[in-house]
Amino acid sequence: MRAGVVPGSMLIELNGKDDPLLRRSAKGDERAFTELYHRHQPPLFRFALRMTGNSWAAEEIVQEVFMMLVREPQKYDASRGTLGAFLYGVARNRILKHLERTPRDLSLDESADAGREVHPQLHDEMTPARWTELRERREQVRAAVLDLPAEFREAVVLCELEEMSYEEAARALDCPVGTIRSRLHRGRALLLAKLEMLRDVPKRANAGRR
Repeated sequence: MRAGVVPGSMLIELNGKDDPLLRRSAKGDERAFTELYHRHQPPLFRFALRMTGNSWAAEEIVQEVFMMLVREPQKYDASRGTLGAFLYGVARNRILKHLERTPRDLSLDESADAGREVHPQLHDEMTPARWTELRERREQVRAAVLDLPAEFREAVVLCELEEMSYEEAARALDCPVGTIRSRLHRGRALLLAKLEMLRDVPKRANAGRR
C-alpha cells in the first residue's frame, strides 16, 4: 500500500463509524467534528489537488465541504450511502465549478505530494541524477492526469490514485459502475498516450541536434 493512501476497502470500515460522530458534531461536539475532519480531509484534499493541480484551490474546496457539513449536516442522507461518498460528491461539485470558471493552471507544486511519506533511506540511496529523473517523471504523470478531460480524470484519480473500487467510485460520483469502468478504460488509454508523447519529446529533440 502506498504511504499516506487509505484504500477504498478501509474507507468503508471507517465510514461505518461516521454516523454517530456526525450526530454528535451536529449537536456542537467539537471533538466529534475534529475526528471527522482528520479522517476525511486527507483523501478529499488529494482528490481536489489531483483534479485542480492547485494546492490553494484544493484547500479552499475542502474547507467549503466541511463548512457545508457544519452548517447543513441534514444534507447527508445515510440511506443513500456513506458519509465519505457524500463528501466526495460535494467536493466533486465544487471542483467542477472551479474548473469551469478558472483556466487550468499546471502549478505542479511540492504540495502535490501531500499525504505521502518519503522513506528517509530513499534520499540516502538515490543519486542526485536519479532523484531528478524520478521527480521529472512524477511531474509528467501529474501533468498528464491534469490534462485529461474532467470525467476521465475523476475515474483515474479515484480508482488508480486513491485505490477505490469501481463500486466505491460509482457511489462517490453518483453514476453507474459501468460508467466508471468505461471512463477509467478511456482515461487510462489517454494517459498512456500522453505519457508516450512526453517520453518521445526528448528523443525528437536529441535527433534534431544531430
